[in-house]
Amino acid sequence: MVKFVKRRPQSAAIVQLIVLLNTSIFLYSWLNGQVNEFAFDFGLHPPAVAFNGEVWRLITAGFLHGSFLHLLFNMYVLWLLGSELEEILGHLKFTSLYLVSLIGGSTASYWFSDPGSFSVGASGAVFGLMGAFLVVGSKLRQDVGQVAVLIAINIGIGFVVPSVDWRAHLGGLVTGAALAWFLARKPDLTGRLLAITGVLGIFALLQQAVAARTEELLRQFGF
Repeated sequence: MVKFVKRRPQSAAIVQLIVLLNTSIFLYSWLNGQVNEFAFDFGLHPPAVAFNGEVWRLITAGFLHGSFLHLLFNMYVLWLLGSELEEILGHLKFTSLYLVSLIGGSTASYWFSDPGSFSVGASGAVFGLMGAFLVVGSKLRQDVGQVAVLIAINIGIGFVVPSVDWRAHLGGLVTGAALAWFLARKPDLTGRLLAITGVLGIFALLQQAVAARTEELLRQFGF
């Protein structure tokens, strides 16, 4: 049986790049008084995806934030957990984990949010890292209790605070955990094949889910 193992530590260059990108986009929008405009133009808005074919919003929404607090929380967790995961998995696997988890969170939001809503934030991807850390950390016999508590608290907040998109949180969490099961493998031929198969398979499932939701929205609104 293929075992989960810790790889030789690497730098967290991808985490640093993502933090820089998210922070730069928010500061630019805030300094120009365009935080809301960015959300309307690039955030996840189901009608724009379904009726206008703007599928790219599933990704761009994950690089926007509605406030400093929103940005700070996501970037803090990204730096804390992402740095360790990138050192364990390597740059390429971590990038796959982050982006596909982001799409997983957006897909869940696309399916279950109010069709008239606008959603922004890296929370789907960040929750994907939390889910991945539970899987990877458990296999490496690291203490994951604090992360489990953090997940529970934030999921609870999502059901209490109306503005929090708990759907994206859960979607990212499940996607990240599933990806980690494939990615955190011994870096031999079998492990690499499992990682590639897992990432491509999960990505294909998310594509199908987006297509199915689009068809449903088109039928619902008579298109």
